[in-house]
Amino acid sequence: MVSPLAQAARHTMRWPLTAVRRATAVALILASLNPAQSAAAQDSRSRTAKPTIVLVHGAWADASSWSRVVARLQDDGYTVRALANPLRSLSGDAASVRAFLETLTGPIVLVGHSYGGAVITNAATGNPDIKALVYVNAFAPDAGESATALAGPDSALSAPDPTTVFDLVPAALPPTADTDLYLKKSTVLTSFASGLSPDDKALVAATQRPATVGALNEPSGTPAWRTIPSWSVIGTKDLIIPRSAQRAMAKRAGSTITEYDAGHVGLMTDPRTVTNVIEQAARATAQ
Repeated sequence: MVSPLAQAARHTMRWPLTAVRRATAVALILASLNPAQSAAAQDSRSRTAKPTIVLVHGAWADASSWSRVVARLQDDGYTVRALANPLRSLSGDAASVRAFLETLTGPIVLVGHSYGGAVITNAATGNPDIKALVYVNAFAPDAGESATALAGPDSALSAPDPTTVFDLVPAALPPTADTDLYLKKSTVLTSFASGLSPDDKALVAATQRPATVGALNEPSGTPAWRTIPSWSVIGTKDLIIPRSAQRAMAKRAGSTITEYDAGHVGLMTDPRTVTNVIEQAARATAQ
């Protein structure tokens, strides 16, 4: 048998709990009736949210070339996507990246290495969610320019006889726009992958993905860097896109420039510097 005192205590404890529940329900209803306040809260959260970092690799590489940068960005709390760049044609590669970007929500920092810089220059145009472009040892073409032309005569890839630098597939001469270009192992070891260990150089040579002749020679479209802030990371020892060519493109684009003591694959040999610049861009455009 429950005593009257115990029954009274139960009623006393139940009342404040019920009152709290009712007050909470009323508050939720009032909040739902004030869309301006709710929208303001959502806008505040969107302004403070970290952007998604999208990484686009270049020719003779794949998304794994970003692995050391990805790990650092993730450790710092960023959502990161490293895409597979088709390397078939500049317009087609840009369309592929653009289609992926349209599936994302919120602010984006778009990063390109080498030929990937030409791809992001075209893929980002007209997308208001892209808040920054970051070029890492990369091409930043203007309309009508191609990667091959921008590399210039001082590039290790510029040779009177392309078969001394590339393996062509198919091997028929002259090459066509659809001909795949692989770097000769000697080109990888001495020029493309400088700064890596001998074992890592051999791995790059063995796992490279070819670009087509057409992709490297296709004229670029309207450049996104005309309307989107950009950062440029320039390797002073780059033998593929010479430092002078990178600086000229970066200055024309109005990029914030960082030079570092690296060759063409600085994203692999010095991921700390590359990550720092990407995060600078992310912070600057979040303000």
